[in-house]
Amino acid sequence: MSSSSRTTYEQSDYRAHGLCNGNRGKCTNWSGFNIAAMVLGFVLFWPIGLFILYWILTGRNVRDLPQAMRQQWSTMTGYWHRGDSPGNGPSDNVVFNEYQQTQYDRIHEIKEEIKARSRRFYEFRADAKRRADEEEFNRFMADAPGRTEG
Repeated sequence: MSSSSRTTYEQSDYRAHGLCNGNRGKCTNWSGFNIAAMVLGFVLFWPIGLFILYWILTGRNVRDLPQAMRQQWSTMTGYWHRGDSPGNGPSDNVVFNEYQQTQYDRIHEIKEEIKARSRRFYEFRADAKRRADEEEFNRFMADAPGRTEG
């Protein structure tokens, strides 16, 4: 099919989405923001610019890149943030979500208890050091030569 025999619908679709890759059915996403992000990526470090160019050519928006990177990182490392399940969000099971929240709360309480104990221990050590210093000073004063008795 030649370009002159395109229907009006195909021509308007071509103009609305920019350059289309007919083989794969994906269209590039050349918005002003995406172009600016790509140029900035090349200015900062050329592999970043190439990656952003690839991202745009696959038809994705650069604004989706941080979330996609976060999701890929958590998939690779098996880590997820508090309140998140290993999938894309909280579970559909309300009971499990409540259980999970109680466990997070319990862990938070244990951490706070450990911090409080640590503070009390440092205060105890500071007090013990002060008492030891005072005892050492009193011994020094009791044994000091040239002491005048009044």
